[in-house]
Amino acid sequence: MYRTAVVTAAALALAVLSAAAMTAAAPQVPCYFIFGDSLVDNGNNNFIVSMARANYPPYGIDFAGGPTGRFSNGLTTVDVIGKLPLPAAGRVNKTRAKTSEPAARILAIATTKLLGFDDLVPPFSEASGQQLLRGANFASAAAGIREETGQQLGARISFSGQVQNYQAAVQEVVSILGDDEAAAAAHLGRCVFTVGMGSNDYLNNYFMPALYSTGSRYTPERYADALAEQYAGALRAMYRYGARKVALVGVGQVGCSPNELAQRSSDGVACVELEQINGAVRMFNRRLVGLVDSFNRILPGAHFTYVNVYGIFEDIIKSPGAHGLKVTNAGCCGVGRNNGQVTCLPFQTPCGNRHEYLF
Repeated sequence: MYRTAVVTAAALALAVLSAAAMTAAAPQVPCYFIFGDSLVDNGNNNFIVSMARANYPPYGIDFAGGPTGRFSNGLTTVDVIGKLPLPAAGRVNKTRAKTSEPAARILAIATTKLLGFDDLVPPFSEASGQQLLRGANFASAAAGIREETGQQLGARISFSGQVQNYQAAVQEVVSILGDDEAAAAAHLGRCVFTVGMGSNDYLNNYFMPALYSTGSRYTPERYADALAEQYAGALRAMYRYGARKVALVGVGQVGCSPNELAQRSSDGVACVELEQINGAVRMFNRRLVGLVDSFNRILPGAHFTYVNVYGIFEDIIKSPGAHGLKVTNAGCCGVGRNNGQVTCLPFQTPCGNRHEYLF
């Protein structure tokens, strides 16, 4: 639950800082836009007909105000990053940014804080108006890069749908800034974006042969190629709408998650390796590294950074004690083997030592 977010936040923060610092000694980060799945969803699925929802106890047990739709007991990784203090941005350079006077006044207000926001980044489903100048969270639990991914769980917002929502947000930003597209482009160019997709394309698609045909139609290599190609197209659409500083988060060791251990591990401890999940994920992650290199080479002004979450989790699972953890193969809350066959039920009592659990 929350522990996972805390441990991975350091690496994500380094990527965010790297992306922000590549263009200025004192990075200006007036806003933060988030794309992803249940690892970072903060309430977008609350408003759609979906089984992939977390707006009930015990989720949010350690979150001020209770359940919000976050799939954790407290803050998520991106929440932690959003609270990180970074060097303060100066006011907008109106000459360099070529902003109109009304746009400059609005942006001067929006850039008084960077990451280190007093308020958490809101879900897009609840954000409007000038809130969008500081960013939004578009993530949706059960979502994937492929449109059909996660469909057995009901409605969800695929990555292409999240990008469409971002495009709508950009249009609203342009409107707020007096229809000054140059001002909007300058503003978005200083924002930070984190994108983390792909886990569900394996867990809730490729490795569910009873429900999806992708496992029989694609080898792991070809599936990784197809995913990366579709991913790249949506990322390029984000770039066309102003995204420049992007932390691209790789897929973690999903073959070590309680759900996969419960279903596929002979002893409930050994991770599902080789082409069975972890090996397939590594193939996909290698293609993400290539995407980052390609985008930085061919897209003017692009500053993409790859975040090796797979390596982070590998280190945690090998040396849990070094991270203050004791249990890495079972959920603190859930049903069935490894507490991983069904997610937390409404009002289920979680473990009492949740700070010692990775999941």
